[in-house]
Amino acid sequence: MEPTPDFDSGKLAKSLLRRSRQGALATLMAGSGDPYCSLVNLASHPDGSPILLISRLAVHTRNILADPRVSLMLDERAAGDPLEGARIMLSGRAEQADAETGLLQRRYLNAHPSAEAFVSFKDFSFFRIRPTAIHLVAGFGRILDLKPQEFLTDLAGAEDLLASEEGAVEHMNADHRDTLGLYATKLLGVAEGDWRCTGCDPEGLDMQDGQTALRLEFPERVTTGTALRKMLVRLAGEARAKAD
Repeated sequence: MEPTPDFDSGKLAKSLLRRSRQGALATLMAGSGDPYCSLVNLASHPDGSPILLISRLAVHTRNILADPRVSLMLDERAAGDPLEGARIMLSGRAEQADAETGLLQRRYLNAHPSAEAFVSFKDFSFFRIRPTAIHLVAGFGRILDLKPQEFLTDLAGAEDLLASEEGAVEHMNADHRDTLGLYATKLLGVAEGDWRCTGCDPEGLDMQDGQTALRLEFPERVTTGTALRKMLVRLAGEARAKAD
């Protein structure tokens, strides 16, 4: 089905990936190949791909270690009829990400602080789902399939930004919680809350209050720590202007 002309499918898929904190993970039962579905918590890599912290004692982890093919369903949990809200079905391969453990741990715990105790358990490991496609359902006339380049964030040339991310997140949360609140209320139009920053990437800033997550899109791509600071100052000015 062709989407309506004014519909930005990639933007919606990216937003759902960034804002989702839980999802239904489908794996293949080791041995039989039968489908198996479970509820998991998740966070997002800087490129938007899902991060999982799962135990090898869990059935879904044993399934992944035998066959890494997975599917993950995410929805925006809209009020009213759940079928009226947008949702994505992501297919891909789940990989244990030992080389990126520090990055994945930091971003996952930013999204799920209560999971810190599990990180030290020997049976728990971080996995990253490498997407191969997304099937997006966002209402009548808005059903289509997307390729990874249409919903993942290109990190090429953004090494300086990624190296600055941890410090930027800590700085925003320690010294600029009022600014995060202005981003949320004045630029994104949500209610006041205890908003904190959970991550940033070339295309935007992620914020969270409890389990409610927001995505603040940048008007243009940033790839360095200096450019990020300038962008955050610019957006703070826009938010304060609206507040006045």
